[in-house]
Amino acid sequence: VIEKAGGIHKYSRLNIPLMSDSGGFQVFSLANKNRKADVRGEEQPILVKISEDGVKFRSIYDGQLIEFTPEKSMEFQRQIGADINMAFDECTYYPATHEYAEKAMERTHDWLIRCIKARKNFFPSPLTSHQSLATSHQYLYGVIQGGTFEDLRKKSAEFVVSQSTPGVAIGGVSVGETKAEMREQVKWVSEYLPKDRPVHLLVVGKIDDIIDLVKYGVDTFDCVEPTRLARMGMIYQLGKVRRQNFLSENNKPKKILSSPFNYDLDITKSIYKNNFEKVDEDCSCYVCQNFTKSYLHHLFKQREILGYTLATFHNLWVMEKLFEKIRKMISKDLI
Repeated sequence: VIEKAGGIHKYSRLNIPLMSDSGGFQVFSLANKNRKADVRGEEQPILVKISEDGVKFRSIYDGQLIEFTPEKSMEFQRQIGADINMAFDECTYYPATHEYAEKAMERTHDWLIRCIKARKNFFPSPLTSHQSLATSHQYLYGVIQGGTFEDLRKKSAEFVVSQSTPGVAIGGVSVGETKAEMREQVKWVSEYLPKDRPVHLLVVGKIDDIIDLVKYGVDTFDCVEPTRLARMGMIYQLGKVRRQNFLSENNKPKKILSSPFNYDLDITKSIYKNNFEKVDEDCSCYVCQNFTKSYLHHLFKQREILGYTLATFHNLWVMEKLFEKIRKMISKDLI
């Protein structure tokens, strides 16, 4: 359907850079939840098999058996037409043994080679550099895996970067390990990350994580938190974001590792029922210029969809302001 519509940009009317995932993380989530599918009245496991060829799983909707391979992942993403495509990978579960994490990493590397070959078959090009994989308007990112093991993470980073894909992604983090472990995994691969190509960190995007991990060479993030929190009534406070982070006395970025900080307020609390202040006194977005905490509180209490929309708009605005600040710091060599 998306392909017939002319690609995801035309289908969604979003004239902005868009990213598609490979399906690797979704396979991991199916296995992690140990969910069952209804197959002709009988419960069957959703995840059937992970092998060198690919993955077999059942549809959560009708129990139909589906096979995913690197080639199919590339074909589906080609049809979707997003600007950035992820190579098909195995998102290693936590806590995995060193033996399993190594097998999953090697499988991911083999699948990356197959993804690259499939892309070249879809989009023949005379170029031999990583530009040949940046065909049409779609750019392929190889994915680093390796679990929570330093030797595997470094080995994977070295291999993936050597394949010269237009971009590189770090995967398999924030899947159950602690924040300290997650940040260590990023730190381990930082010395191998390319300077001339973008680096994406998959499934990470909390404010304190972003501030701490940009310095390791990460350019982009993806996370449901700003919108999911908004739907729960958790409203970012831009002033708190500005004051808590960024520079210490020696003009270097602060390191936030083990001291979580609350950047938001819970608009569903009754203390905001008669509070006619702006949603965020430090913010100039449309929501904060036009509505009060009392009004948003009312919307959430009545479960009005408008409340979720306004909260989402504001939280995304705050995230954009955060990244504007980070880009300025990078330009001044402060990160």
